[in-house]
Amino acid sequence: MIKRRAFLGLAAGAVAAGAFAGWTLSNSGVQPLLLSARNNAAGEHYAVGYRLDGSKVFATRVNERCHDVVPHPSLPLALFVGRRPSTESYLLDTRDGRLLQTLHTPTQRHFYGHAVFHKDGEWLYTTENDTRDPGRGVLGVYRLQDRQLQRTGELSSHGIGPHQLLWLPDGETLVVANGGIRTEADSRVEMNLDSMESSLVLLNRDGGLLSKEQLPERMNSVRHLAIASDGTIVSAQQYMGDPADPVPLLAIKRPGQAFQHFALGEAQSQAMNQYSASVAIHSELRLLALTAPRGNRVFIWDLDSAALRLDAPLADCAGVGAVAEGFVVSTGVGRCRLFDCRHSDISAQPLQLPAGLWDNHLRLA
Repeated sequence: MIKRRAFLGLAAGAVAAGAFAGWTLSNSGVQPLLLSARNNAAGEHYAVGYRLDGSKVFATRVNERCHDVVPHPSLPLALFVGRRPSTESYLLDTRDGRLLQTLHTPTQRHFYGHAVFHKDGEWLYTTENDTRDPGRGVLGVYRLQDRQLQRTGELSSHGIGPHQLLWLPDGETLVVANGGIRTEADSRVEMNLDSMESSLVLLNRDGGLLSKEQLPERMNSVRHLAIASDGTIVSAQQYMGDPADPVPLLAIKRPGQAFQHFALGEAQSQAMNQYSASVAIHSELRLLALTAPRGNRVFIWDLDSAALRLDAPLADCAGVGAVAEGFVVSTGVGRCRLFDCRHSDISAQPLQLPAGLWDNHLRLA
């Protein structure tokens, strides 16, 4: 499979630069804090926090490349989670970027790039690989005390290669995207493409299995998740089979219904080039957004009707997150964008954030 960053050279000329001075995202004038992983031109890794007007809050250099970011629900803390197969994650003070802790996995475990805090803020759950039995998914369980995370145990993800996990609105039910791919301890090489076992799993907080569902396409790797306030679950996939196969890369599980494909137009499905990245839901506007960096496209749909609202070019688009007006999208090569979705015609506005080198995900705190 072609790797995402291999598209950077092809995509660099497709982004228009711009700035939007004096602009705020909320009636109070308080800018949301955008948290993400980012590299510099020398390839060094940073955990960063920026206001959406472009002002830098922090840029903290870290040892390893990070993937997702997990803000604490009540404290000015965030965990920047190491990208597979990292054994490190970084707990930062989001007021100034001070590194509070480098979190290490135990022997024969590595991170898969995602984690979640429980709503009470005391517990953290991470997706991890058991490298004694490569691909066997576990959820590391950590307790936060005195601004330090201590591992207390682990749960089974009831699948192979768990990637992202999120909470249902009840705050007690975990949703886990098991990607279905086995990897070795220090490698990103797929070991089992001929026998993938991808699944969407719902768990009790104590690890009890509530449901496990799979898509018909065996080589569709369930990877990223977004959950609406009504409990609707959306999953974005990466297809590991023949690039010519016409496989939809979005799936949805509405409350009380089965996990099934989200209706996509043929043009949008083909434009994704078998790879989707970040996905987000705007519960108030009932919209769903997806980045497809290999196709250099951003998509927005009506969550309820599946009507396409936007199909727009954005080179090497990366993270996506919901704000009051719509969605913020980062990119690996150009200006980040705000997509204002409050009117029938969605408009795109460039942000004054640093251009390019943004990694896969962003979170707004």
